[in-house]
Amino acid sequence: MKKQTAKKILIGMFSIITVSALLGTLILVFPQKNKKTGNYLVEKAIVQINKILTPFGKKAELVSFVKESQGYKINFKIEDKEYSVFMTKDGKYLFPIEANLMVAEESSTSSQNQNVTQNPEKRERPDVKLFVMSYCPFGLQMQKAILPVWKLLKDKADFGVYFVDYIMHGKKEMEENLRQYCIEKEQKEKYLSYLECFLKDGNSENCLKVAEIDQNKLKTCQESTDREFKISEKFTETGYPPFDVHKDLNEKYEVKGSPTLVINDKVVNIVERSPEKIKEEVCNAFLNPPKECEEKLSEQAFSPGFGQTTENIPSSGQCK
Repeated sequence: MKKQTAKKILIGMFSIITVSALLGTLILVFPQKNKKTGNYLVEKAIVQINKILTPFGKKAELVSFVKESQGYKINFKIEDKEYSVFMTKDGKYLFPIEANLMVAEESSTSSQNQNVTQNPEKRERPDVKLFVMSYCPFGLQMQKAILPVWKLLKDKADFGVYFVDYIMHGKKEMEENLRQYCIEKEQKEKYLSYLECFLKDGNSENCLKVAEIDQNKLKTCQESTDREFKISEKFTETGYPPFDVHKDLNEKYEVKGSPTLVINDKVVNIVERSPEKIKEEVCNAFLNPPKECEEKLSEQAFSPGFGQTTENIPSSGQCK
């Protein structure tokens, strides 16, 4: 086997392993009851990564890690290549920072081809759909980035948050998905206020008050939606139980994880999740961009998870 061919296969295998097996889905590092220091958690994460790499004769070495509001960004290297992952602060889950896991020169793999941006058709009034899971760190990251764009262009384009058709983060996610679905459906004028509050620290009870949500109306909607789609009935603490309120749209756009951004019926991948980059994509979808598109938004990407921390490293990670 030629050396270059072997290299391509190895890189492709590593990309597949890290995205789909190690990082594409949530990976248990060790039980949550072990409440340890950041150093200990990071060391355990590297151990877990190396368990995955052992059959391929590769070893990850820790380069550095940075504590963030919702966890740790871990930088490590394999031979001469550097990669990054995000670990929740309890040390329980790892997520990809996929921009660092993909090697540009090896763009032939199917997983990379899925990350190619499709240019949406232009319309007088663009339609922007963001599919998320309410507790996915990367979904939260994208929501924080799209919020300023939504506020800027809400009278010129149609924006909406939609939900991936399965749950990865337990009962709290099922409940929050239902909560947000009903607020957006029946009290839409208050949804942005609620969402902006929720993205800060995830305190939904406080945010219901901040956004002045009619909680009786909300409860009625949640109960009827739950019955209609049999959400609680199908929920389990293990596996990925369904959340079918937007199942038809998930199938239409072939949604594979959180976040998935759809503009004018085309899936668009944005590596640099900053308000400015999202604004550019939305404005490019106008037949005649409005003057609001001339306004400059922040070019800083937000960190995954809750809070307003920003980062300089592009991150296209997903929960899937």
